[in-house]
Formats: sequence, structure tokens, C-alpha cells
Amino acid sequence: MTVSSDLWQSNQDLAQECLAHPFVQGIATGTLERQKFAYYVGQDAFFLAAFARAYSITAAKCPDWDGFNMFHNLAGGVLEELRLHQNYATAWGVNLHQIEPTIATRRYTDFLLATAWGGEIGLITVAMTPCMRLYGFLGQELAKNGIPEHLYTDWIRTYSNPEFEQLAQQLERLTDQYTQLSAPVKSSYRYAMLCERDFFDSAWQAGS
Repeated sequence: MTVSSDLWQSNQDLAQECLAHPFVQGIATGTLERQKFAYYVGQDAFFLAAFARAYSITAAKCPDWDGFNMFHNLAGGVLEELRLHQNYATAWGVNLHQIEPTIATRRYTDFLLATAWGGEIGLITVAMTPCMRLYGFLGQELAKNGIPEHLYTDWIRTYSNPEFEQLAQQLERLTDQYTQLSAPVKSSYRYAMLCERDFFDSAWQAGS
């Protein structure tokens, strides 16, 4: 078993908790309140900007050219996600330039950027991998019986797309390449998964 698969399997409780979360299930059925999703779009755009920066910092630290190129390629994938968010924001009147991050968002981005600036490459990839793997998992699960047509079709289509899965696998390969299992590695992965769950919780509570 690889490092990335070991970490993912060890956190299946949180993966399943996220899948069953009412926010995610509301996306699945198309019944999620618009203001909750609009809130999420803004917060996630703020998060993704930090995520892209973390990739760039990691690339700068990378000792080999292949890894450098792969981290920049992954940053490009984040820019594609941001374009999706911009489309939603434009349609629903969300100004992405005036987003104030909530505690859940700030906790996650502060963790990622602190790890990126202060950590070794292996620990940085471990902190970033849960986001990619979890969203690939959620998208594929929601698309299992076909992608429904409703307000959140594009979200499901994006994260169930084989291209997104390839990006997730690419990051996992980098994790396997640069990381060995240790207590700090397991703790960082777990913390990122908890941040993902809390991010959905925060979006669900918005407007309630």
C-alpha cells in the first residue's frame, strides 16, 4: 500500500461524513439553498487562491525539474477550478474580490500556507492531497448514476471529470515520492480532512 492510499483509507470516516453531509447531499439533489452555495463559492475561491500559492511555493522548493513542472501543472488545475467559481459568481452576483474569509476558511488557508512556507515538500503535499482526493471522491460518488441536470450540475461534472481525477492522482504520486509515513504526516492529513468537513459545515450554516 502506498503512503497516499494508506492515509486515504485511514480517514474514510471523514470522507464518508463529508459525502453524507447535508451540504454535499444538497448539491447531489439540486435542493441546496442558493444562498448557501453562493456563500460557499466565495469562500472556496478564497481558499483556492491560497491553494494555488501553496503549489507555487512547493514548486520553488522542489529539488528536481520533473517535480517542479508537476507542481506548476497542478497549480494550473486550480486556475481551472477558479474559472468555474467565477462563472457561478457572475451568475449569482457574488463579488469574489470582496470576500471576507470565515474562521473555517482562514483556519484551513493558514494551515496550508504555514505548511507550505515552513514544511518540507513531503509534508506540504500531505497537507494538500486531502482536498484533491476528497473532491474527486465526492464528484465520482455523486455522478455514479449519471450526472443530473439542476443548478449544481457543473460542480458535479467538474469533480467527477477524469481530468480532475488525473490531477488528484498526480498529487498523490508526489506525496508517495516525497513522503514517508510518520506521526506528523498522519496528523497533517487528518487535520486537512477535518478542515474539509468544517468547511462544508460553515457553508451549510450560512444563512441558517
